[in-house]
Amino acid sequence: MAKQARHKKSGEDAEASGWDVAPGEALRVGTGFDVHDVDRGATPGWSRGRKDAERLLAAHADELSDLQERLFAEGRSGGSRSVLLVLQGMDTAGKGGIVRHVVGLVDPQGVQHRSFGVPTAEERAQHYLWRIRKALPDPGHIGVFDRSHYEDVLVVRVNELVPPEEWEPRYDEINAFEQEITDAGTTVVKVALLVSHDEQKARLTKRLERPDKFWKYKPADVDERAKWPAYQEAYQAMLDRTSTSTAPWHAIPADNKWFARLAVSELLLDVLRGLDLGWPEADFDVEAEKRRLAES
Repeated sequence: MAKQARHKKSGEDAEASGWDVAPGEALRVGTGFDVHDVDRGATPGWSRGRKDAERLLAAHADELSDLQERLFAEGRSGGSRSVLLVLQGMDTAGKGGIVRHVVGLVDPQGVQHRSFGVPTAEERAQHYLWRIRKALPDPGHIGVFDRSHYEDVLVVRVNELVPPEEWEPRYDEINAFEQEITDAGTTVVKVALLVSHDEQKARLTKRLERPDKFWKYKPADVDERAKWPAYQEAYQAMLDRTSTSTAPWHAIPADNKWFARLAVSELLLDVLRGLDLGWPEADFDVEAEKRRLAES
């Protein structure tokens, strides 16, 4: 498929000036990463405050929308590429806010969103990746997983839903799975939203103080909160074992929602820019169609 000129990053130099270190570099999980050392209120790589971050996020809207439309058009014209944004985090980490405030900047017809909760009886009867494969984005789409296949090495591990000999091989299986879908044309962006123990308590408390937030509160949230150390251990293993060159993890401190949203928008933009998306060429004679339309 032929491409027109490379997409221009309007105002990119001015927009990027707030970052001391590129987000992909500042947030990427590498060798020696320790989840316990992460300051959940920090803003790695970002030297400005909230107002500048919110302005920059708003400034990204046009470019994100344009790139998403190019990807969608490519998919409608026989292309095979897609993007999958994986959002993983403890309760209250801000996954829903990312969907609303970042993914919400693009045309919803080009987005396929899926939230993975407790498996249904049908899903439990299948391999744990069965429901994930069914939810992968179609060509030309941005897929968003609110929780994901990683629940099967997090919740399953912490709550001992299956024995260790069953969940232990899943790290390698997931790496192979992500390599497979990457080879098929899907770029995977993985984000671990790391909220602090204190901030999680504050957010859960707010849900109990506001009638319009009662629906977001589940008594089981407190039960899971009691397992905080085990979850941190499970997150450490997940990040150690599944942050690969093909699909690296990005660990984002999530106590400041504005920073997490900006960081995810930057990561998503970086991936879309890297696809070097053009517009599909017409598969018809443009001039002939102009004449036909004029004569109609």
